[in-house]
Amino acid sequence: MKFEHLIQINDPLNPLADTLSVEQLWRGLVLRAESPTLFVPHLDECTIGERSSGSFKRRLRYGDLVVDDVVHLTPLQQVRYEVPAQGEIAASSLLMRIEAPAKGVLLVRFCYDDGQGEHTDPANAMYDDFKRSAYQEADIDTVRILRQLAEEGKLDASYLN
Repeated sequence: MKFEHLIQINDPLNPLADTLSVEQLWRGLVLRAESPTLFVPHLDECTIGERSSGSFKRRLRYGDLVVDDVVHLTPLQQVRYEVPAQGEIAASSLLMRIEAPAKGVLLVRFCYDDGQGEHTDPANAMYDDFKRSAYQEADIDTVRILRQLAEEGKLDASYLN
């Protein structure tokens, strides 16, 4: 199943909404990759492994389930997560891309590929709908947490240095 959606970060038509800079948003997306336990409630542990230019390996533990993945960073543009096939887990990916289509507008596009293709039978199609909804809710939570961290000054360059 492939699925993508947008979440608006800045809306120039809503002066009451707090705005984030591209840099704050970027730092928040990197923080989500490096410290995912702040964002993923059922994640028990994340161990960062080997780092290379623009990427790093992680090991995520959800109870007895362990998932290895690789995170690729394109500064101020996108974070891409790649999960290679392992055990009963199919290869999958997630891309979080920063978009600025107009002055003052800032978005994040979330693109998922679970490696399974689209299901046509009713039971699996319903399961795909459930996954789409869960992905979207998790992404909304991510943005909510990023906004909270930004409000606390924790995504400012001076805070992280």
